[in-house]
Order: sequence, then C-alpha cells, then structure tokens
Amino acid sequence: MKNTLGDLNNHLFAQLERLGDEDIKGEELQEEITRAKAISDIATQIISNGSLVLKAETFMQEYLPAGLDSKRDKDGSKNSKKFPPMLRASFLDE
Repeated sequence: MKNTLGDLNNHLFAQLERLGDEDIKGEELQEEITRAKAISDIATQIISNGSLVLKAETFMQEYLPAGLDSKRDKDGSKNSKKFPPMLRASFLDE
C-alpha cells in the first residue's frame, strides 16, 4: 500500500464535499461529522510524521560527518557543519 500526500489531499476534499452535501441531515450528518473528525486527526498525524521525516533528512544533509557528504569547502576539501557532541554517540556509533 503506497499512499501519497496527494491521496491524502483527495480524501480530505472528498470528506469536505460530503460535509457540504445539503441533503445529509440528522443522524447521518452527525456520523459524517464524526468521520470527518477522525479523518482530520489521522491527516494531522500523517502530516506531522512527514514533517519529522523532512526535518531528519535536512539534519542529516546538514550535519553528516566530513568525508560522507558531498559538500566541499572553498579549498576543495570535504566539510560539514560540526555534528553536535551529544548526538555523535547516537548517530555515529562513537
């Protein structure tokens, strides 16, 4: 199963259309509202998870130890920002 953020967007808009249906009333509308809240809660978690993955990737690109990244200093030597000492042991097996 490979869902994308585009799929999530489509689900959210489909739910919005169902909520906007003026023919839905009473208990059926209440069920749709409950379903919409559940979908919204899950969507929030999916987006939060995607944001965390993006931050982790950005962090790794920025702080890879020298020699592992493709960034080069002005003199041509490989370089990266200093990896925070408190994280070195966890990420670099030091």
